[in-house]
Amino acid sequence: MLHTPGNVNQHPLSPTGNGTTYPAGAAPGGYGLVEDGAEDLGRPYAPFMGDVPERAQTPSSPGSTAQLYRGSAAAAAAGKGEYGSDNGHGLPRTGSAQQISMRAPFLSPASRPTSSLWAPPSFPYAYPPGSGSSTALNGYAGSGLYHGQYASYADIQAQLRKSKPIMPSSRITQKLTNEDKPWTVHKDGRSRASYWLTLAGIFAGIAGAAVLCYFTWVDTYFLADSQVCSYFSDDFSGGLDTTNTWVPDNELGGFGNGEFQITRQTTTNLHVTNGELYITPTLVSDEISGGYSAILDGGSFSLGDECSTTNTTACEATSSNSTGSVINPVFSSRISTKGKYSIKYGKVEVVAKLPQGDWLWPAVWMLPTNNTYGAWPMSGEIDLMEARGNPSSYGGQGVNYVRASLNYGPLSALYTTLYGWWSEKQSTFADDFHTYTLEWTDEFMRLYVDTRLDAMLTVKLQGKSGKSFFDRGDYPSTVQNGSSQAVVENIWSEAGGGPNAPYDQEFYLIIDLAVGGTSGWFPDSVGDKPWYDGSDSAMREFAEAQETWYATWPSSTDDRSFRIKSVKMSKLC
Repeated sequence: MLHTPGNVNQHPLSPTGNGTTYPAGAAPGGYGLVEDGAEDLGRPYAPFMGDVPERAQTPSSPGSTAQLYRGSAAAAAAGKGEYGSDNGHGLPRTGSAQQISMRAPFLSPASRPTSSLWAPPSFPYAYPPGSGSSTALNGYAGSGLYHGQYASYADIQAQLRKSKPIMPSSRITQKLTNEDKPWTVHKDGRSRASYWLTLAGIFAGIAGAAVLCYFTWVDTYFLADSQVCSYFSDDFSGGLDTTNTWVPDNELGGFGNGEFQITRQTTTNLHVTNGELYITPTLVSDEISGGYSAILDGGSFSLGDECSTTNTTACEATSSNSTGSVINPVFSSRISTKGKYSIKYGKVEVVAKLPQGDWLWPAVWMLPTNNTYGAWPMSGEIDLMEARGNPSSYGGQGVNYVRASLNYGPLSALYTTLYGWWSEKQSTFADDFHTYTLEWTDEFMRLYVDTRLDAMLTVKLQGKSGKSFFDRGDYPSTVQNGSSQAVVENIWSEAGGGPNAPYDQEFYLIIDLAVGGTSGWFPDSVGDKPWYDGSDSAMREFAEAQETWYATWPSSTDDRSFRIKSVKMSKLC
């Protein structure tokens, strides 16, 4: 605390603690303010200060009260005392009624003594005048604090900071004249030309982009909901209607792809649960007499009257080690709207969740009702969605991919596939339900998943960039057909079809879950494939590896099944 001149105050550091008073401007020797002409006791001393070499840096061990005081930093700061005698009147001794409470910022809490007579101040010098008023400081002008070296706390900060030299100004002394700027008088023609050419290029780019966007917008075909009318829908809330709506396909023939499953309509493989249609693959060895060994040798199986075809070879099978014949190792299902519902131009939407498991082949596709231009592939095929149940790490596009395609050709041995796909980066199509859609008019065909932005395949049938399907095939003039050559002709044009033939006729919908096959859908030598498509014993090779591939099928029916939530078919109004 600072005392204003002219007042008589009790000094707080009286060694006797009896309230000795001092006249204004005077203080006990060696501490606080000094009177003009009084003896200067110098700067206080503490053990951490190294500027008083004659004092010991380690405090004396306490032997008596006098010895303890004489060895303390307070005694060193007090010097001879107020009146020149070594009477210790500068600072209070141990046991005084009033002491100064100061902290020791230079020692860690664990290093500080439990009992200390004096601690260093928190500022580098005692009693910085930052908290005092300018009036109080001015009142002590002449006497000063520590020989008048401070006028304010800002002076302390100024002394502590290192001053930085002022940099010379970079401003020009006066405004430049035209003579000082010759480039404003004499223009550079090339610079002016480059400036205007740059601007012209920018505007030309903007104009070109606008024109491109306009024609892209005009040239993009779009099938609005108002253009179609509902024709058929099924959400399976009333179960599976196999009388008026769906037709099961029950056979063992492989459906032209050399597939390895037996399709049937039993509730084990085809059922509705919680308003969803389940197509569930199961093992034949779990039901056939003789178990797994009967699949390879000595077993037999027949669909009997449930078989959907008159071809008896596609209705039954036997197994024999001697002949290499084998019974299809998996049960599954396949249904269609053949003879019930079909469309020519419109929209088809199927909401489904894919199954998981190696060599599973879920598909939503369409075939022509009447085969107007001939047997497959001459009348075409539309695949809304095909996928593989193999994991995402599978090299041939696993369950994180779905593909859409158009298949057609002028000859049975010569066909074209237009296809595209969409993939999930952080998940798979078996994790949730997705909507697979076909938009189809006489001008375009678009197949996509969930939204039009996720288009897998878009084909323009007419217009400037439209081509006929024959032209898209880029077929040769002749092909080898067995021992003779056959001329490749545009069978669709000859039959009176337009540029969108063969996709100008009625198509019906098919939903199925196949297993394996020899059509190339599962590429050879990819993902430890246990059979080769060209092998005469491909199905037997697959059956012999049952323990390996069945281990990848989830035990949960929900995850192993191809689940369909709803089907919608709409026609152009």
